[in-house]
Amino acid sequence: MLIDISSELEAALIDLSLPAWELDGSFLARATMVRYRTELTATPQFKETAATLHHSLTAENGGYAVLRLGNLFTALGNDDGRFLRVSAAFAAEIATPFSPFPRWPLWKDIGVKIDKDPGKSSGIGYNPFHMDLVNATLPPDYTTLLCIRPDPLGGGSSILSDVHAAVSRLPESSRTLLTESAYHYGTFFDLFGVGEEYKPFPILDGSDPDAGFVRFTAKMLKRSELGQAHADAAQELAEELVRGQVSFMLQPGDYLIVNQRRFLHGREALRQGQEAIPLSDRRLLLQLFLRAGAGADSGRFSRRRHR
Repeated sequence: MLIDISSELEAALIDLSLPAWELDGSFLARATMVRYRTELTATPQFKETAATLHHSLTAENGGYAVLRLGNLFTALGNDDGRFLRVSAAFAAEIATPFSPFPRWPLWKDIGVKIDKDPGKSSGIGYNPFHMDLVNATLPPDYTTLLCIRPDPLGGGSSILSDVHAAVSRLPESSRTLLTESAYHYGTFFDLFGVGEEYKPFPILDGSDPDAGFVRFTAKMLKRSELGQAHADAAQELAEELVRGQVSFMLQPGDYLIVNQRRFLHGREALRQGQEAIPLSDRRLLLQLFLRAGAGADSGRFSRRRHR
């Protein structure tokens, strides 16, 4: 769902000066969240916008939203941190912002690297459907992507798919295979707040759709050794995800928030010719993760390594 904010709210947010955030471990400090909420709830139309955002992410047919903050981004820019503080404040209305990566204190840069594996988040190729931190016992409940610059050549559309709808279209025999702990992907190192390594794991854990994750990444089909039957079942799910996908191009200031218990995400390939674009002009997204429920008390002291 695309969510525009009113011109009245935009004007108020442009004039607002939120304080720099503080962290509690790798989580946004509760005192900062309270301060941000106090400041923003005093602005016109903020409560209504936050309610629409929450509904889009958690309603029965919801699971993702794009908050259109382009005018705000144009007015504030990305140099002094004001725009990121407002964006973090919106995210904090949904759950507790945090960073699993010690290298990035809150927001993680996702730029474009020509020599990177094309299928990685910072690569130039197709990034197939996946959930972030798939092999952690406590994956982020939400993953969010803030667009600073789209691909100037016009590629890199975001793709999303309702994972439970995709699972429902599979035959029972395939769903049974997906409930078995036969899947694994990647390594695990240098992480905060996401529990322990989960290996092997089931793709379907049998939980209520609103309570459990569908632990899937299409990357496991090429990068993990799987038995033929389990690989075939996962391939079926990958095809159903593509069948049900929606796609759109994020514009500067667009803030995509994805409920990882409902939707999986990915990215179409960037357009050819990226090597001719200066690094400072290439596509740039900023990523922030959210933890629902216990927030900073959930896995605060856990630190492992992941790749």
